[in-house]
Amino acid sequence: MQLDMFSGLIGIILFALDVWAIAQIINSGAEKNSKIIWVIIVAFLPIIGLIAWYIAGPKSSL
Repeated sequence: MQLDMFSGLIGIILFALDVWAIAQIINSGAEKNSKIIWVIIVAFLPIIGLIAWYIAGPKSSL
């Protein structure tokens, strides 16, 4: 029971981080095609995509 609640919390945190990363990608100054590719990577590979975006992806221009 305790493990299920912990894994659910991790899932919610990961989802929130992915949504935040996608918002940052959309608000970046990168080209449209680059944004689309990064959003797809983060959406379909949540953990790996998030790490890859953090290291090499476009950052928000805000």
